[in-house]
Amino acid sequence: MKNLQGKVAFITGAASGIGLGIAKACGRAGMKVVIADIRQKAIDEALPFFKEKGWPVMGVQLDVTDREAYARAADEVEKTFGNIHVLVNNAGVEAPMGPLWKNTFKDYDFIMGVSFTGIINGILTILPRILAHGEEGHVVSTASQSGLYVVPGAALYCAIKAGTVGLMETLACDLKGTNVGASAFCPGPVVGNLSATSKEVRPPELQNDNQETVAPPPPPPTNMEKNAPMFDFSKLLMTAEEAGERVVRGIRRGDLYILTHPEFRESMQEKMEAILRAYPDQPLKPEFRQAFSFLTQNPIYKTQTQVPGPDWN
Repeated sequence: MKNLQGKVAFITGAASGIGLGIAKACGRAGMKVVIADIRQKAIDEALPFFKEKGWPVMGVQLDVTDREAYARAADEVEKTFGNIHVLVNNAGVEAPMGPLWKNTFKDYDFIMGVSFTGIINGILTILPRILAHGEEGHVVSTASQSGLYVVPGAALYCAIKAGTVGLMETLACDLKGTNVGASAFCPGPVVGNLSATSKEVRPPELQNDNQETVAPPPPPPTNMEKNAPMFDFSKLLMTAEEAGERVVRGIRRGDLYILTHPEFRESMQEKMEAILRAYPDQPLKPEFRQAFSFLTQNPIYKTQTQVPGPDWN
């Protein structure tokens, strides 16, 4: 989807953090931007930036777990801006850190409802409208680098993000032959406020249960002197605006995966090699591969080309 000028982008969780970074990048690309978020106050704070730039924008208060509200929001957007072309399923929350068995069913229901079912709700509500109008379109769902390479103590988060990657890979297969693309956005460390917003929208019945959702700081290197000052990890975080530009570039390129940090390449290679080593070292049966080619071969992975370095200031 190379031409974004005048097209409509519907972005959930867009009033702050990475979502707002994506919204700004879409506005800069000439799109009409829909800032959908459950927090009306955050929407009101985000809108002036776009209006000052002269970028078409509208705010929609939306709980992505409410399917009827989602349909009403889509209707409202179409009445104001016309056809929706890009859906960015970015709304999400964190789960408490720690061993999985210390999470509760309520924790699971909360994160699953927003971070995964919310994506399903978006796709089932918006994608048929995009396919119906016949113009170019694209669907992006925010997963995480942690959906590709897990982080200890974050089982619920990693599982849902990995599920999001698989969902978008399959959606890309199902959309083959249409003029609508699909991408899994898997950002690494980016400046955002996921922890704060997760606590803000956490249901009242969970407010006193497992509220600590912030991951513990990484341990210092083993060779660090005992009294050496702690490193400021914030200096290495990518800005939400740059992450947003990478999403817009991924939409234009039709990328299957939108990644942010090349520093994870070696780690991913390590994981892929571990998976390959786990296959039994025994003779292959050509007839099996032929009979089950629909399981053993998928051309969707060959569509991903090499992404160049940043081409923006």
